[in-house]
Amino acid sequence: MFSSQQQLKMPRKMVVIFGVSNVLWMVFAVSQAFKMEIFPEHRVVAQIGDVISLTCSTTGCESPSFSWRTQIDSPLNGKVRNEGTKSTLTMDPVSFNNEHAYVCTATCASKKLEKGIQVEIYSFPKDPEIHLSGPLELKKPVTVTCLVPDVYPFDRLEINLLKGNDLLKSREFLEPMDRKSLETKSLEATFIPDKEDIGKALVCRAKLNIEEIDFEPKERETTKKLQVYISPKNTVIFVNPYTRLQEGGSVTMTCSSEGLPAPQIFWSKKLDNGNLQLLSGNATLTLIAMRIEDSGIYVCEGVNQVGKDGTEVELIVEEKPFTVEISPGPQVIAQIGDSVVLTCGVTGCESPSFSWRTQIDSPLSGQVKTEGTKSTLTLSPVSFENEHSYLCTVTCGRKKLEKRISVDLYSFPRDPEIEMSGLLVSGNPVTVSCEVPNVYPSDGLEIELFKGESLIESKTFLEDMDKKSLETKSLEMTFIPTTEDTGKVLVCLAQLHIGEMEFEPKQRQSTQALYVNVAPRDTAVLVSPSSILEEGSAVNMTCSSNGLPAPKILWSRQLNNGHLQPLSENSTLTLTSTKMEDSGIYVCEGINQAGISRKEVELIIQGRENNKDYFSPELLVLYCASSLIIPAIGMIIYFARRANMKGSYSLVEAQKSKV
Repeated sequence: MFSSQQQLKMPRKMVVIFGVSNVLWMVFAVSQAFKMEIFPEHRVVAQIGDVISLTCSTTGCESPSFSWRTQIDSPLNGKVRNEGTKSTLTMDPVSFNNEHAYVCTATCASKKLEKGIQVEIYSFPKDPEIHLSGPLELKKPVTVTCLVPDVYPFDRLEINLLKGNDLLKSREFLEPMDRKSLETKSLEATFIPDKEDIGKALVCRAKLNIEEIDFEPKERETTKKLQVYISPKNTVIFVNPYTRLQEGGSVTMTCSSEGLPAPQIFWSKKLDNGNLQLLSGNATLTLIAMRIEDSGIYVCEGVNQVGKDGTEVELIVEEKPFTVEISPGPQVIAQIGDSVVLTCGVTGCESPSFSWRTQIDSPLSGQVKTEGTKSTLTLSPVSFENEHSYLCTVTCGRKKLEKRISVDLYSFPRDPEIEMSGLLVSGNPVTVSCEVPNVYPSDGLEIELFKGESLIESKTFLEDMDKKSLETKSLEMTFIPTTEDTGKVLVCLAQLHIGEMEFEPKQRQSTQALYVNVAPRDTAVLVSPSSILEEGSAVNMTCSSNGLPAPKILWSRQLNNGHLQPLSENSTLTLTSTKMEDSGIYVCEGINQAGISRKEVELIIQGRENNKDYFSPELLVLYCASSLIIPAIGMIIYFARRANMKGSYSLVEAQKSKV
């Protein structure tokens, strides 16, 4: 407890402590006065399309609030983000709508601070572009355009155009701007190129003179090297060996032309209608294996960017004898779906021309390829449309030769297919089908069916064919298999007889080994020790069944509703300790692919009896044994005593005396 004097002093101490804390708080508050800063300060310069951010931050206030506005209260055209004591205004991208003085206002309780920043914009994004009205041709006027794109403000733009160190033209764009926009400004100048201009450069220099704004670059320039052209002239042709040639010969023609840059040489042939057929873009044109139709006027032209100059020469080609061979011979045998190549070759003519046709002028239905003195007609795949006589016509100069080849078709593509109507089961009829697919011509087909070495069926298809088509033919027969057929082989032999046509194979065959199944039978069940048992006894039920292949054994129990409950897949079903509820019908099934055989057995489980009159089989056996053993022991004792009295024992004598 405090004394009364101490109690009077305590309020005075509390007043002093409270007064000191107030003074310290005021000193701290003064040291943390509410202040505001803006970045960048006062003014920022941005190019149209760029991104800028204005940042306003405070000190001396834990939770200030911020607001942004333009000085003329127009839309901000930017995004504001506030985080603690900082606020950011982002303009992305900068546009004409951002050219304002922006004011940031920060409020802390009853205090409010403002700071402004001026956003200045400009556009000077790309170097100037130099364009020519055409190629610089010697002694011909040309106009140069210097173009500066997307400038703002364009009233401060200056463009200078120089050729080498010489100023061609200069311009300042001082016209007033009636609105804010990106402008593309240009400067044009015309001059006449001469040889001294070769190697010089055109320079377009653009300046944006805005001294009060600090930005880079304030000057841009583009340089274009001058290329002065001279139109082609003095074009000449040199021919080796001669302008008059024999059919099959060769000639080389070389052309030259003067100009700047060096002209490119083009060779053409003048057609009958006066048009030019372009042949080559090289200075040298070599023609080999000349033909009569190669005769004519050949034109050489030297061409560059500013003009062309040409000259011509006439070639004359004379005829030469030739021969034609066609392969693989006068006749070709082809299987439908295969590829056949007919080749037409020429000797004695270096540059033949080829044409193919059928004798009845039907479509070729093939692809022609010609290389030099050889032409091929590829029929792929061969179809009924190709069963014709084909003619190859060769033209060499003014001469024509023709050769004929016949295309005959057949189709025998696959081995026969043997199918059974079902599983081979001993004693059950089965139908065998031997099918030969996609045969042509089918009227020459013969099918034979063998079982082992024995022919069991054959058929020849002699019916007339009213149209060309792929036919699938088959032979069917029915037989009853036996177990003796197992291991034998069915053979289906198909032969296609087509007159004198040579082709391989002319016969095809398929084989199928026979495996005759025997349905399960003679299913039997052996129960040990008995089908009638005392509860708690063990029982073995063994099932056997004959069949081919060996039947699979399945034990089931027949439920009250007649359904079967699967129990085991072993041949022996063992119940080790039977119960009354194990009584019932047990079913054994022998199963293979050919069928199923079933055998049932009824198992009866009897309960134990507890009265005294009950004799188990074991007690009965013991009783019978004892009834026989006791008399036997008595007889042994009797005969032993007799032997002792006589001094010997004979079983024979004993039997006699007994008699």
